[in-house]
Amino acid sequence: MLIKENPDKEYVKEVRKQLKENDGYCPCKLKRTPDTKCMCKDFREQNEGTCLCGLYIKVKEQ
Repeated sequence: MLIKENPDKEYVKEVRKQLKENDGYCPCKLKRTPDTKCMCKDFREQNEGTCLCGLYIKVKEQ
């Protein structure tokens, strides 16, 4: 698996700002638990695709 950052630099900048304001917790989650700390548990456990907030993209290596 390869994890890439979203190629939209302005979007990434905004999400990182929100992460900083939330002490590293996903801005898309309502609860602050260890499972919602960026990279959230949902993203770590998925095989491929985008995390909920769209900051990271997981792709299969070729």
